[in-house]
Amino acid sequence: MPERALSIPLSDGNAVSGVIHAPAVRAKRSGVAVVLGHGAGGDMHAPLLVDVARGLKDRGHTVLRFNFPYKELGRKAPDRREKLEAAYEAAIARLRKEKPDRLVIGGKSMGGRIASLLAARAVPCDGLVFLGYPLHPAGKRDALRDEHLSAIKAPMLFLQGTRDPLCDLELLRPVLKRLGRRARLHVVEGGDHSLEVLKSAGRTRESVLDEIVAGIEGWLVKRVAGMKA
Repeated sequence: MPERALSIPLSDGNAVSGVIHAPAVRAKRSGVAVVLGHGAGGDMHAPLLVDVARGLKDRGHTVLRFNFPYKELGRKAPDRREKLEAAYEAAIARLRKEKPDRLVIGGKSMGGRIASLLAARAVPCDGLVFLGYPLHPAGKRDALRDEHLSAIKAPMLFLQGTRDPLCDLELLRPVLKRLGRRARLHVVEGGDHSLEVLKSAGRTRESVLDEIVAGIEGWLVKRVAGMKA
């Protein structure tokens, strides 16, 4: 089945829900698998995550989206960092059972940040994709969440909107400059923190999504080792 629901066991004896998007058996498979974590206010059914997962699947990549424990229990407040990281590691372990050649981690906002914290402490991965990295809290431009990024050795792709209140691009650009060739920025003109644009921009949601997926695909081909154009 192209999409299949599953249960991901956690180290504390509990489990969280996940969905794997796998290319059709007869489709050309890239050998790349991607884990996508959700943002603090959403869950694995967030439209951006679902659409990106399906778009990447259509391009031959296997994708796993999953819930963090607090969303599995119907709670609004995120779990403590250690619990979020443990759940993300469990999702990585589950996707590795699919035996991919390369593994990319990331996600929307908080999900991407948790992935980056894992990569910074040397959890193995071949790349990171950030769908709206939360560089700072809204209205707090001086409280940057960037110190750990320099410890990440894998290539990183930042997809950021120009209207994102959690990521001032003028603050992000110097961070990426320090990271050098490891980091690439894809700007979604008019995009907010969920990479959605206003109707007045004259663009359809489908065109924006196509841009996002194409941006990820192009980066995967160029920067993730072992892929062929």
